Amino acid sequence: MSESLSQLLEPIAAWFRSLGTPEPIVHWGHPLMMGIVVIAMGSAVGLSGWRGRSLEDGEEKVKSLDGHAKVAPLMTLFIILGYTGGILSLVMQEQPILQSPHFWTGSVVILLLVTNGAIAATGFGKNKPGLRSAHAYLGSAALCIMVLHAALGLKLGLSI
Repeated sequence: MSESLSQLLEPIAAWFRSLGTPEPIVHWGHPLMMGIVVIAMGSAVGLSGWRGRSLEDGEEKVKSLDGHAKVAPLMTLFIILGYTGGILSLVMQEQPILQSPHFWTGSVVILLLVTNGAIAATGFGKNKPGLRSAHAYLGSAALCIMVLHAALGLKLGLSI
């Protein structure tokens, strides 16, 4: 399956290779860009979500939850785009895709973020406390897995 996916993506990778992108950018561009997204947006999303959840009703709570609701979908979009960029980077470097724990932790993060977005899009099941709690803990789990994902990515990057 990994080989089939690589072959499917090879024409795109070949086009990017033809641009003459320097090897350090192909090799380390994905982790640099994703690191910025995770540190800047991930911390903002996590902190604003938990802050809004823990504050009593009031202007600060509304402001925090509003910021969370604005930044979380953008963060998810950037992470999905970065995920595809990371896969393409591996194909460009002629590395296997599905064999890396880094690939699988990234896939789990995407699954958690999309699930969380779906929970939020339903209005938390008409504002059910259980779904709000599930959203908070799934999002926190996604952020924690992102830390593991980064460590596995560093290990992968240093090995190739």
